[in-house]
Amino acid sequence: MAENTGEIQAINTAWQIAIQEILRMVIRDIYHAGGEQAFMDHIKRIEEGAVDSIYTDLRLRGTDEWTEVLVKEKASNFVTTLLTSFTFDRA
Repeated sequence: MAENTGEIQAINTAWQIAIQEILRMVIRDIYHAGGEQAFMDHIKRIEEGAVDSIYTDLRLRGTDEWTEVLVKEKASNFVTTLLTSFTFDRA
């Protein structure tokens, strides 16, 4: 079982890294021209919109309320962690 747990953790980490790098490139390319403050404002707007959407629109079929709350909390934390990791590239 420990081997399966390690593999699941590796897959989850790989997905997180892949998503983060794709988003980093997209966000950087879209918002680089407006300057650092505009970049940070866009990141905050995206974060707030994503978290709001998770809590208001996400419905999981075939799960109990506890699981749905847990998934929403983890997804929201992931959004915040991911987006606050982005920095403005001055290059």
